[in-house]
Formats: sequence, C-alpha cells, structure tokens
Amino acid sequence: MSESPHLVCASANPDKVAEIEAILAGVVELLPRPHDVPEVVEDADTLEGNARLKAVAICEATGIAAVADDTGLEVAALGGAPGVHSARYAGDGCSYADNRAKLLRALDGAGDRSAAFRTCVLVRRPDGSEVVVNGVCAGRIAESERGDGGFGYDALFVPDDGDGRTFAEMTDDEKHTVSHRGRAFRNLLAELSA
Repeated sequence: MSESPHLVCASANPDKVAEIEAILAGVVELLPRPHDVPEVVEDADTLEGNARLKAVAICEATGIAAVADDTGLEVAALGGAPGVHSARYAGDGCSYADNRAKLLRALDGAGDRSAAFRTCVLVRRPDGSEVVVNGVCAGRIAESERGDGGFGYDALFVPDDGDGRTFAEMTDDEKHTVSHRGRAFRNLLAELSA
C-alpha cells in the first residue's frame, strides 16, 4: 500500500482546518501549519489570489507542498458582496456573529435572497507548480439564523441541493456532501490522483 500524500495546511482558522481534515481523511495527510509562520495578509482581490498568497508563504517556510483555500459568500442582491471580503464583512476583528448580523441587516426586505458559496483551493509545490480547483454551492440566505453547527455564515445559508435546512442544521457529513468546500476538496483529490 502506498503512503498517503501529505500537504501542509496553510489555514490558521481551526474551524476550517477541522473541516478540511474531515474531507481529506484517509486520502491525504494534512500537516499542521507551523506556529512560527506569521499570519499571511490576504489582500488579493480574488479568492484564488488569497489562496495563492497563503500557500506560497507556507510552502516557502516549510519546503513542503502546501494547501490553502479561500472562500467567499456571493449574495445576488448585494452585487456579489461580501465575496472575497466575507471573513471581514463587518470589519477587522469582527466575529462570525457580527458578519451574520450585518448580512441580515443588508438583506432586510430583499426579495431576492439567492447566494452562492465559492471556494478556491490551491496547492503550491516547492518546484513552483500549482494545482487550482474550485467548488461552488448555490443556495439562499435564510430570514434568520437556524442551527448550532458549523461556523461563519452556516446558520444563514440554505443550499439548493439540500432539504431546506441551513448548513448549521446539518451533520458534518451532510454538509460536506453538498458544500462548496467539500466539492472543492473532492475536485482536488481527483486532480491529485489523475
């Protein structure tokens, strides 16, 4: 039996790392981000750009292939916002709850609540080569928060491929089956095994 490939995870977000580990479990060994690597400033104007900034920094610091992702929630009634700024939608240092509250205020009275989560995953290897994949999950923003699971905007996002529950009302396995991140990392696994 061949050894599982290993990648250093560039994310410093423990919620995201746990989700990535669950999706890649048994196929790719995810190594932790070194604690001595400073936080990477994500100032690119695209999800792919931010994923690249993180993956390059970790790959250069460790000499090992690194995987990074960036995710944006694109809301139709807001012209695609918060998009690449989803994590800091309510401002620097904001909490998940702050972001959700701002989104609900922005959509107050909106007839169109359609939205999509988009994830870009990028693997950077020491030789400079890259693998880039994406995952998209279409859905809508609920009128109010529902559920206790997940993180970020999960209590507000109702996927079109689901049964009317928000991500936060689903089990982790149910969410990974339809989510943007689940789709992106399954696409990555397909690329790595090709």
